[in-house]
Amino acid sequence: MKLVTYNDAADNEVAGVLSTDETFVVPLTTVAPELTSLQSLIEIHDQGLLRELGGVRDNTELAVPLKDVQLLAPLPRPLQIRDVLCFLDHMRNAGRMATQMQGGNPDDYVVPAVFETAPRYYKANRMCVIGTGQDVIWPEGCNMLDYELEMGIIVGRQGKNITRDEARDYVFGYTIFNDVSARDIQLPEMGSGLGPAKGKDFDTGNVLGPCIVTADEVDPDNMTMVARLNGEEVSRGNTSQMDHKVEDILVHVSRNETIYPGEVLGTGTVPLGCLMEHGRSLTPGDEVELEIEGIGVLKNRFVQV
Repeated sequence: MKLVTYNDAADNEVAGVLSTDETFVVPLTTVAPELTSLQSLIEIHDQGLLRELGGVRDNTELAVPLKDVQLLAPLPRPLQIRDVLCFLDHMRNAGRMATQMQGGNPDDYVVPAVFETAPRYYKANRMCVIGTGQDVIWPEGCNMLDYELEMGIIVGRQGKNITRDEARDYVFGYTIFNDVSARDIQLPEMGSGLGPAKGKDFDTGNVLGPCIVTADEVDPDNMTMVARLNGEEVSRGNTSQMDHKVEDILVHVSRNETIYPGEVLGTGTVPLGCLMEHGRSLTPGDEVELEIEGIGVLKNRFVQV
């Protein structure tokens, strides 16, 4: 089942479930008045309620045509966003390119061992989120803007010190995450040893969508991931390339720390899933489409204003 957030004709945020053919959407409040957002649905985490939503998603009498609404990020203000580095080949590719850009020998780059021992992460700005069809605004002072194709894991239950065997039970669903990066700002500040800051944190810099697909409908260990730039395919990868799996992320993030329903955990970028790995960057007006099998397509233009 695919769940979305959209603006209705009165410009109100509405949570809904997509029809099977994805041509219309049924508001969640038609099933339960308290379901005013996807966050409220995730917090309830009731399988019976999810089955009931599945039963009404093709009821055209309750539906709104999808073409008549503006999709937003499924979670416009997530409780938390952590971006986890799970694809080590992405780091190898990007690290070699960054070394070359800074005047070094790319063959000298080696992934630090700390990234191999656990799925390391940073916390992104949850207040800078947009959805599919919305423009990414070019940050001032940036000359090398980039997209990053990631899968987003939506936490479905509160937990702490989660074990690997139970980890999948804490996943509500999955989305697409475009972790937009200002490379020429990011690379110098990484030398501080504090991780990314203004290279990642700017309005419209975190893109989620187009929906959340519930965990029962997909296999997160085998989902094709495709990036297109202005209609042309740039890269194709698969979640099977993750060195740290979904279970590893939940175990590591929840160690000595409570996680909550509605948090977003990015998987990090699939290998070749950003332009930096190809020695390229975006230009104003470019349109990026990021697709993950079973979820859909996240599409955005990158514009200067």
